[in-house]
Amino acid sequence: MARTREFDTEAAVSRAMELFWTRGYEATSVRDLTGHLGIGQGSLYAAFGDKDGLYRAALEHYRTTLAAAALRSLEEEADARSAIRALLVERIRIAVGHDGRGCLAVNAACERLPEDTATRRTVRDMQDASRDALAEVLRVAAERGEIAKRHDPHTLAAFLVTFLNGLLVSAKITPDVRALDPLVEVALAALD
Repeated sequence: MARTREFDTEAAVSRAMELFWTRGYEATSVRDLTGHLGIGQGSLYAAFGDKDGLYRAALEHYRTTLAAAALRSLEEEADARSAIRALLVERIRIAVGHDGRGCLAVNAACERLPEDTATRRTVRDMQDASRDALAEVLRVAAERGEIAKRHDPHTLAAFLVTFLNGLLVSAKITPDVRALDPLVEVALAALD
């Protein structure tokens, strides 16, 4: 007779996400995961298949929670420049936290690609969603005359996503908000 699962898988995925984010995929063992989650190895395998399955679930959780919240924040500001500034500054603050752990998605790309195609798809989906959301904000801003029309909104959005990726890598190297915040203003100059 099969046993019922005795742990909250959503909470386990969230806790695993934090561990993978802090330590990385390779440095996190199954033993680390079971100890951190307070579950047995059999339970981990029954729920997620293996470490890779739990990692994919953690990346997906990151995508649907933190990454999605960042995109929603774009809609909360009155103008495009303020919205983009707020997004970039908040990403810096998250990335420098916990001794500069960076961004889980960017960390995953740096650590797992090009070999891990599932991670590539998840990270690419996050990047595409960010680019598309920014492009829409920029398109509307250009129509309103808030920003210059000299750049295609999709190209400008792709530049901002690329800039943000580099910024998040830099946050791991130099986890200092004071060193990174001024770079945001340089990137925002592309809107002029």
